[in-house]
Amino acid sequence: MTAPHTRTALVLGATGGIGGETAAALARHGWTIRALSRGGKPAHDSSGWEWVQGDSMDRDSIVRAAQGVQAIMHAVNPPGYRGWSQLVLPMIENTVEAARVSGARILLPGTIYNYGQDAYPVLREDSPQRATTHKGKVRIALEQKLEEAAREGVRSLILRFGDFFGPNPGNSWFSQGMVRPGQPLRSVTYPGKPGVGHTWAYLPDAGEAFARVLERDADLDTFARFHFQGYWDADGTGMVETIRRVVGNPRLPVRPLPWFVFRVAAPFNETMRELYAVRPLWEHSIELDNTRLVAFLGAEPHTPWDEAMGTTLRGLGCLTTPEGGTRSAV
Repeated sequence: MTAPHTRTALVLGATGGIGGETAAALARHGWTIRALSRGGKPAHDSSGWEWVQGDSMDRDSIVRAAQGVQAIMHAVNPPGYRGWSQLVLPMIENTVEAARVSGARILLPGTIYNYGQDAYPVLREDSPQRATTHKGKVRIALEQKLEEAAREGVRSLILRFGDFFGPNPGNSWFSQGMVRPGQPLRSVTYPGKPGVGHTWAYLPDAGEAFARVLERDADLDTFARFHFQGYWDADGTGMVETIRRVVGNPRLPVRPLPWFVFRVAAPFNETMRELYAVRPLWEHSIELDNTRLVAFLGAEPHTPWDEAMGTTLRGLGCLTTPEGGTRSAV
């Protein structure tokens, strides 16, 4: 008997939110997952994935890990964003070289950092990318690396998302700023202004979107880019009201994020500096237009908001049980 054709994806950042969820989605679609981690296989891992030890700053280790793969998920950031602006571009250059050697398509989760106010409030794939922040300019340069590599035949796919939430979120505003994992919810901290819209992406839906688009790889351009709408919170109250419904407390207090703390700490702490730099994204309504993605797939993967929020809060250990403890999916 002849062994069936297998597809293998190398996932850089498999222990993070979007990396892990994309790996899980690809596995559901029949892909073999090769996950790269600085520490190798995590303790108590039950994924069944192949774990290889490596570092995204080590080009040789990335090229070796990419041998024989058809896709490379690039979902890595420096720990705690330390040295972020100096490391992001070398990391993508290493991934481009690995894709060049292996022939794989690069998958990149895009951000809304790339845009300035001239592109608001609705962002489309052809909206001008004229960010005024340093973080945004670096993200523009990162995507330009992929566009330039495409001229030499290196294939890539960018799916652009809003802010993530989910049961295994990694670094996210939701789990690190709005709620406290492992504790029952007594209040919600919201970074945005009243009346300002915000777009959210549920991580399992985001991973599924990558997997579904990749199923039609032959129909993609060498450099392909789509926007994922997710949940559009038109006035900043939708996310909070969803949390209130799920926890069963319509009067759950909402507190503003103390941005002044970030501003004061920014000169002395790189992580706080990077977080404070994205404050403008919470001060303007920004929506992602998914018309192109829906035309390509037929529909965007979409879990009902209450269901997604319930799964998220259980995974973070924020829903109380009748006995007074917390529920956790971990």
